[in-house]
Amino acid sequence: MTQDSGKRPPLDRTRLTSPDADLPPDLVVEVVEEAPSTNALVAERARAGAAEGLVVVAEHQTAGRGRLDRSWETPARSALTQSLLLRPTIQPADWPWLPLLSGYAVAKALRAEGIAADVKWPNDVLVRGRKVAGILVERVETPDGPAAVVGIGLNVSQTDAELPVQTATSLAIETGTAPDRTHLLLTMLSTLYEAYAAWSAGGEAGTARLRASYAAACATVGEDVRVDLPSGEVLTGRATGIDAEGRLEVEGPSGRTVVGAGDVIHVRALDR
Repeated sequence: MTQDSGKRPPLDRTRLTSPDADLPPDLVVEVVEEAPSTNALVAERARAGAAEGLVVVAEHQTAGRGRLDRSWETPARSALTQSLLLRPTIQPADWPWLPLLSGYAVAKALRAEGIAADVKWPNDVLVRGRKVAGILVERVETPDGPAAVVGIGLNVSQTDAELPVQTATSLAIETGTAPDRTHLLLTMLSTLYEAYAAWSAGGEAGTARLRASYAAACATVGEDVRVDLPSGEVLTGRATGIDAEGRLEVEGPSGRTVVGAGDVIHVRALDR
């Protein structure tokens, strides 16, 4: 049963900021009541010199953005809307893996909570084929070098009527109850930061492990898909894998094609 917006509990700030919080030591969580965009707040802080590990969470995000500048807004306290600041020391060619790693980590955290989550290439998180979380990773140039802002929006307690599209869902709809957002936030942040730390320190071997783990968790791999390109062209075929640069491999009538996340408008299963 979902809760109405007036009765949705706030995040437990004491648990989130306690030295005993089950978080990697580099993570510092700040909660704000309302913000147009947590990504914009964290980007501003990054330019001002904030350290890696800053997390800003908004109880109500009023002008959130998704990939391709799609709007994203939720009722207050119904979702988890947060942004994490990272300062990667990886090679430029490895930056495209950050969105995929983020989607994989969020799905992994949900699965650890008993929720059958998958990741749709590149980084949407699905439950039973419906979108429960979206991720936007933005590169920000700062005086201390490039930074990455990882924005995550997870639908927690929304009802069907509160969702923007029929292809979306929430954890409350899927499980019958609204999970504890504070616990979920701690689990997600820990899983994401630990995955990021292992990958960024692992070099080529770390990327190879991430590629294998991501492909195994990706619901898109193995599906017949329709890929809509900015040119208006449509690519159809079987999604067969993820290449070494994080691009989707599609086997179509004319052979193998690879597409990057920045090169597509939509990727959909042909039977949906």
